[in-house]
Amino acid sequence: MTDLDRFVRDVPDFPRKGIVFKDITPLLADPRALRECIAALAARAERPDAVVAIESRGFVFGAGLALHWGVPLVPARKFGKLPGPTVREVYSLEYGEDTLELHRDALAPGQKVAIVDDLLATGGTAAATARLVEQLEARVASLLFVIELRGLGGRARLASYRVEALLGYDVPVAQP
Repeated sequence: MTDLDRFVRDVPDFPRKGIVFKDITPLLADPRALRECIAALAARAERPDAVVAIESRGFVFGAGLALHWGVPLVPARKFGKLPGPTVREVYSLEYGEDTLELHRDALAPGQKVAIVDDLLATGGTAAATARLVEQLEARVASLLFVIELRGLGGRARLASYRVEALLGYDVPVAQP
C-alpha cells in the first residue's frame, strides 16, 4: 500500500494567513495513489446501495467508490445547481450559511448510503448531507473522508454515524 500521506501537500497561509491548507492535488495527479485511496476508502465500509458525494472534491472519490461498488452516484450540490425537484438543507458555516440539495428522487426509502467527501473539519457539510439523506428516508451507513482535521469537532458532531477517515492531522484549537 502506498503511503497516501506523502501525496498531501501543506500550503501555508491559504486561504488566509495562519491556515495550513491540506492540498490533495498531488494525490489526484498520481493514478496509482488515487486508485489505492479509493480502494482504502471502500475497505472501510460495507457496500452501500448508493454513494452520495459532496460537492466538489467529494465527487472525485464518490465516483471512484460508486464504480468500485457498482452502485449509483448521487451528487449533493450547492443550492440551484440541480435541475428538477430537490430537497434542501441549510447549514451554518463559520461566517454565514450555505445550502445543499439532492434530487427528490435520488434515493429510495430504506436504501443504505455511504456519504463521501475529501475532508472532515467541523462536520457541518457532512451533517447537512446526512440530514438530506434522511429527508429522503434513506439510511446513512457510513461517512467516508480522505482527511480528518482533528481538533475541529467534526467527528463529535457526527457521533451518531459511522465515520471513517484515511488520514488524520491535528489542528491546534484557537485560544480565546
